[in-house]
Amino acid sequence: MRAAREVFSELGYDAATFQAIAIRADLTRPAINHYFASKRVLYAEVVEKTNEMVVAAGMAKADGQTSLLKRLSAFFSAAMQADSRDRSAAAFLVTSVLESQRHPELSRDEHNSLKTSRAFVTWAVTEALQSGELTTDTDVSTLVEMLVAVMWGMGFYAGYVGGHDELGNIVDKLELLLANKLWTLAE
Repeated sequence: MRAAREVFSELGYDAATFQAIAIRADLTRPAINHYFASKRVLYAEVVEKTNEMVVAAGMAKADGQTSLLKRLSAFFSAAMQADSRDRSAAAFLVTSVLESQRHPELSRDEHNSLKTSRAFVTWAVTEALQSGELTTDTDVSTLVEMLVAVMWGMGFYAGYVGGHDELGNIVDKLELLLANKLWTLAE
């Protein structure tokens, strides 16, 4: 799975081959064909497993929290744990969103990480609004899209730009920013 995640992330769906994945995994091409009848079947499995490792784990960790900030922090914490185990996960999730635009047939709703993360953020923001944590005039859809953009931007950063330590520092600052602990407002 890791080798396939890396190859799909680096080359994209179209250019990725069983041969390239086999070389990366130190296997033979027929060995991969034995378990996966086609590249599409392998890709779907990688999407499913990566979503379980990052998005579903983040949502599960956030589910027990009681505030928007705590839910987002729990989600980021789970994503950071996945990143520390396998950096290719973030890169793959980002490229899977791009590939779903190029190849809509690759995107299955139950394993669409963008759709799933948007649904999670919508739930968290709606709960915050209902609990009085956010003002009643909050534009939920715009706030959700802004938070989704930040999450996916961090995913891009984690997968392609910075290392685990830098990402940890960024998550820490984002949490302080969202908790309103970085501002000094003049009256």
